[in-house]
Amino acid sequence: MHVFPSTQCLLNRNYRHQSSWHQCFRNVFPTTTARWHHTVPESLNCIWQLHNDHLELRYAGTLMRFDYVWLRDHCRSASCYNAKTNQRSLDTASVDLCIKPKTVRVDETTLFLTWPDGHVTRYGLEWLVKNSYEGQKEQVMHPRILWNAEIYQKAQVPSTDCKSFLETNEGLKEFLQNFLLYGIAFVENVPPTKDDTEILAERVSLIRETIYGRMWYFTSDFSRGDTAYTKLALDRHTDTTYFQEPCGIQVFHCLKHEGTGGRTLLVDGFYAAEKVLQKAPESFELLSKVPLKHEYVENVGGCHNHMIGVGPVLNIYPWNNELYLIRYNNYDRAVINTVPYDVVHRWYAAHRTLTTELRRPENELWVKLKPGKALFVDNWRVLHGRESFTGYRQLCGCYLSRDDVLNTARFLGMKA
Repeated sequence: MHVFPSTQCLLNRNYRHQSSWHQCFRNVFPTTTARWHHTVPESLNCIWQLHNDHLELRYAGTLMRFDYVWLRDHCRSASCYNAKTNQRSLDTASVDLCIKPKTVRVDETTLFLTWPDGHVTRYGLEWLVKNSYEGQKEQVMHPRILWNAEIYQKAQVPSTDCKSFLETNEGLKEFLQNFLLYGIAFVENVPPTKDDTEILAERVSLIRETIYGRMWYFTSDFSRGDTAYTKLALDRHTDTTYFQEPCGIQVFHCLKHEGTGGRTLLVDGFYAAEKVLQKAPESFELLSKVPLKHEYVENVGGCHNHMIGVGPVLNIYPWNNELYLIRYNNYDRAVINTVPYDVVHRWYAAHRTLTTELRRPENELWVKLKPGKALFVDNWRVLHGRESFTGYRQLCGCYLSRDDVLNTARFLGMKA
């Protein structure tokens, strides 16, 4: 089972090895003449050096550089930071951009800076590692396990019982842990009604009302201008790519199906993207930089909508290259007119590389939804689709705010 830390294989990790520290230092700062200071004589636990515009500090195997304005701005003293509200009190615009500390002292756990006006700032060294730019490059915002069908099935990820989910924090944490790691999670024994599905969804998040309403019924009645409202097969995709911020989580609950077919397809988009990164990093980079338009035009009955969302297929955090959102929907992709001629063909090749990975049979997890079994899907990560079906099939569901789901997880002490 592979725990996906991030796409950090693109990062330079030279400074993590103490044995190469001196050579690395000479390579990066060949002309420096300033003297390095130790917390105690001959100690390598923490060494630091003052420069004209920044403090350089090496602690716990991490080389960090702190601009003096940053060090003054992030002071956590009572006059600069309200610990009760966790909000900054200091007016950042009042800090002299040429500020330098008058004195600096470091002991085994703490950095002390005295500023020209006499104000003293204290930082725990562990806090600095956690919050420095260099430290963040080594951190993962969202721990997760990448999967294909075999990996997920072997993991035997349990479903959560509805009663435990609704009434206990333990049940809720079990559900959220599965959801955060795999991007999908199931709740069993849910009464097959729209109202009960709504109660289920509200346990973890506010429901996001969209052009489809708050809670929706889903049948093949052509009531909306969307292929989903048919009996046709749907290829893998993420939803609401035409929103500026695609919906974070989608909830599905099959209330009734009198017929055949209709299995749900699930594909871990991050697993496929990681394969692209390993095999064709130039394609991964192109898909993470080229912005595209996705569009939804509807004029059916009383529904009149024209939505446009813009963004790359792969969205990454720039400081550590960690993938956090995939925007993939061939149905809703608009005319490609945001890409210059000399890039278009390379983009198509990169898109084909990703599509090949997404369509590998071994990456397809097929699930038969049934009354009583609700499915939560991370719409920023996991693509979904379905096979064609016969007969009458009714689903209900909704979209959830991603911020609220992650907020619920953090409140329960989980990393999210």
